[in-house]
Amino acid sequence: MTEGATSVGRSTTQSAELFERARRVLVDGVSSPSRGPLNFRPYPLFMTGGEGGEIVDADGNRYLDLMLGFGALVHGHAHPRLVAALREASDRGALLATASEIEVEVAERLTRMIPGAERIRFANTGTEACMAALRLVRGVTGRPKIVKFEGHYHGWADAVSVGSNPGALDDVDSLGIPETALADTIVLPWNDAGRVEAALAEHAGEIAAIVTEPVMANMGVIPPADGYLAELRRIADEHDVLLWIDETVTGFRLAAGGAQERFGVRADLVTFGKALGAGFPVAALAGPAAVMDALAGGRVLHYGTQNANPTLLAVVRESLDLLTPAAFARLERIAEQLVAGLREAIADVGAAALVQNVGPMLQIFFLAPSSEDIDAIRDARDFSRHVDRERFRAFAHALFDEGVYLSPSAALHSVLATVHTPTDVERVVHGARAALARV
Repeated sequence: MTEGATSVGRSTTQSAELFERARRVLVDGVSSPSRGPLNFRPYPLFMTGGEGGEIVDADGNRYLDLMLGFGALVHGHAHPRLVAALREASDRGALLATASEIEVEVAERLTRMIPGAERIRFANTGTEACMAALRLVRGVTGRPKIVKFEGHYHGWADAVSVGSNPGALDDVDSLGIPETALADTIVLPWNDAGRVEAALAEHAGEIAAIVTEPVMANMGVIPPADGYLAELRRIADEHDVLLWIDETVTGFRLAAGGAQERFGVRADLVTFGKALGAGFPVAALAGPAAVMDALAGGRVLHYGTQNANPTLLAVVRESLDLLTPAAFARLERIAEQLVAGLREAIADVGAAALVQNVGPMLQIFFLAPSSEDIDAIRDARDFSRHVDRERFRAFAHALFDEGVYLSPSAALHSVLATVHTPTDVERVVHGARAALARV
């Protein structure tokens, strides 16, 4: 196959040429590893823009977008109401770095939406929110240790950069992290409440918080076992530690009140990113006053010139208006349609694969030859042992030829936006059948 062409004749010449230029000036030719040759081969598709549920590459190819900014674009690309809000707000300036009325208004809205939230602190990215949350739980409790789970990702700060990669669950995530940075991080398997209870008993009086994704989203999509989140709540209460739920990925996607609402669990602290900003860098911490007020006066230090940027909060306000009960109900319906269609296509082709989802978050897991009889992926060890990541990568690249765009990493996942339609779902299922046949 010649560079810039695909097996079905779709030209990607411009992406190939742009990648050659990019490699000369950008590390790996990209600005984040997940966008580059780590996942995309032989080169990433360079995108020029998007509209609604579609994205367009440099050669003019259009794709139904299931990646959606890694879940940030809850309303798709260039939603007219969000564009209008941004234009109007930008006329008043890009940044004030002062107190503003809109931050009060949006914070009031969030305290009404998020269960248990009495105070809000805005940040800029999920990683930054999690860094602040880590300092906060330690500052509130006066204890150094945290419990995190294998396969969960809470940003790239040193203290949580361990056990997140499927090929190295017993190791740090990166070079440059000293052992001392992880001395107070306890890493446990997920969906095993007994292991959590034992760890808290062993380290009584030392643990500040349990931090968890409510749905494991760094290994595809792995739901919590029935009652597991409620068990974490019980264990946290019994051992007098905080329960910090990281909704960077799930927030404003699974329900208006996030996973807390969907699963009926109460957190002592919640972190948000991605969909909160609807495509712009807005993140937040939320929780009861008893926890959040430790930030008051800088006692637990968290600064940020860009925090609560009023121009971006104008977009957030409009996005929250669009997240109606009807919008979430519609997302659930088309998610059910897509999951059912993919499962039917997999069965018809006879592929050894599973589809797992929680609402509009979903992933296809191709199973390794020795694992074809398993019925679910339940934790990070299952993912590492049973999932054939290379087959998924081949499937994703085949889907590009069918006009469907998603991340080629099996450790990530696909999402639906409020602008997607049942017709879009049919298009994805049709493309998946063709791609499955090729793979």
